[in-house]
Amino acid sequence: MTRNGGRLLVECLARLGVSKSFGVPGESYLAVLDALHDFEGKLDYIICRQEGGAAYMAAAYGKLTGMPGICFVTRGPGAANAMIGVHTAMQDSSPMILFVGQVGTDMKEREAFQELDYKSVFGQVAKWVVEVNGSSRIPEIIARAWTTALSGRPGPVVVALPEDVLAENASAMPIKGKIGLSAPSPSANAMGKARGILSDARRPLIIYGGCLWTASASRALQKFAEASNIPVVSVFRYQDQFDNHSSVFCGEAGVGMIPSVKSLVANADAILALGNRFGENSTDGYTLLNVPEPRQRLIHVHASDREIGKVYLPELGIHADPCAFAESLSEAGPVTGTWDDWRANGRNAYLDEFILPDLPSPVDMGKVSAHLRKTLPDDVILTNGAGNFTVWPNRHFIFGPKARLLAPQSGAMGYGVPAAIAAKVAKPESTVVCFSGDGDFQMTCQELATAQQASAQPIILILNNGTYGTIRAHQERNYPARVFGTSMVNPDFVSLARAYGFHAERVENTEQFEEAFKNARGSKTGSVLDLNIAAEAITPRATISQLREAALKNGE
Repeated sequence: MTRNGGRLLVECLARLGVSKSFGVPGESYLAVLDALHDFEGKLDYIICRQEGGAAYMAAAYGKLTGMPGICFVTRGPGAANAMIGVHTAMQDSSPMILFVGQVGTDMKEREAFQELDYKSVFGQVAKWVVEVNGSSRIPEIIARAWTTALSGRPGPVVVALPEDVLAENASAMPIKGKIGLSAPSPSANAMGKARGILSDARRPLIIYGGCLWTASASRALQKFAEASNIPVVSVFRYQDQFDNHSSVFCGEAGVGMIPSVKSLVANADAILALGNRFGENSTDGYTLLNVPEPRQRLIHVHASDREIGKVYLPELGIHADPCAFAESLSEAGPVTGTWDDWRANGRNAYLDEFILPDLPSPVDMGKVSAHLRKTLPDDVILTNGAGNFTVWPNRHFIFGPKARLLAPQSGAMGYGVPAAIAAKVAKPESTVVCFSGDGDFQMTCQELATAQQASAQPIILILNNGTYGTIRAHQERNYPARVFGTSMVNPDFVSLARAYGFHAERVENTEQFEEAFKNARGSKTGSVLDLNIAAEAITPRATISQLREAALKNGE
């Protein structure tokens, strides 16, 4: 039996277990669209409004499900738009495969209509970039793309599909079924050395990161940390992979790191790092550990050998799956030492962050966050893009073992709305709440149409303060009282959301929020709540005026 390349590709994906894909249609991959026609209900195609939104959805889907998120876009402009999602997936270490249309092989390297050299364009933002040069090789390429996206440090793969290759018939058979990947386990010798370093410490610390933690591995790490009384912190935007209710959880090492977490990282004498890549945000600009040789005794466990020693030379580098390491660590039992106060101080400082003053804003997000902590279900999924507003879902929510956070380590604005839609596609019965700034929301708000068409409508909270808040804060710190280019004139968000078929309300003050959120949760069409936030309340503990006064004083 022969089939064209488009059909062969879709059959391979279906046999790998793919049931959802995201994309914007294009003439460069018509053969794939034709094949998807026959797989409706088995491998669904979520029609998006812009390729950036589609790529964000695929990146978020991969992070949430642990399977590569699949995205289809057309050549040239479609690929360029989709790059933001590829970059986000790479920084998040999230598995994703982006299929990009390409000009026919007979037109290559002539600067044909919408032609791009994808290896050059995506070479530094993807794990692997490949162009299929014959339909018979499609099963081989798909299998390698799949394993590459999932193995080692997970990440995005870009597969270019020349138009004539997709139309060409091939006798090659599709992949037979799912691919099993066995992650590397730590050796007994490595485990013994790691436990010895922790036992010898006076101020040990566990730092973890990555999105492919299993529930059993998270429980195992928690069991070991609690039995050993060792403080645990997450890297930027991965606090959902560990039970924040645990007595050993001490916060997030990320942007705007709280002083107590900085102190834990800087003053630890032994650090067990599991699955993290030691990015700028988790090290406070590479200042909390010396480059390249930290003063802390460092144990770095990662599934990719390329991450070990990339920035910091560990005393002990262990090339192993962090989940397998956590399971082995727990099975071996706890380590003991005289660090009870060290852990307790870190935990108490973390809890103190939830005690906030009244904020100078019509809608007080401190009180809103307290209400959400009490009322949202255990398996809630929170999403956000980028901006000062992200402090609320990232720092002022306590993630239990079933709750999830989809937030971009890349700091990409516009991620939150597509991520929330992807979450509703993956888990339609879950409560999904997106936190979005007014500027952040307008970068991908057209995807509300995608949500309506796919019946995947989340709850969206727009923290509307009429400004690009993060940049305004930086302006006041560096160029006080010289505000320029950060104020916005916004549309009527309620009318806009209703036009897309969403329930929508304007929330003018804190007292109105509880009833409005009850209405939002009760809506069958998704909801958008436009929250009246004062720009003055730029952070939970500092106002615009305070930032300006401090900067002026320092300038004097």
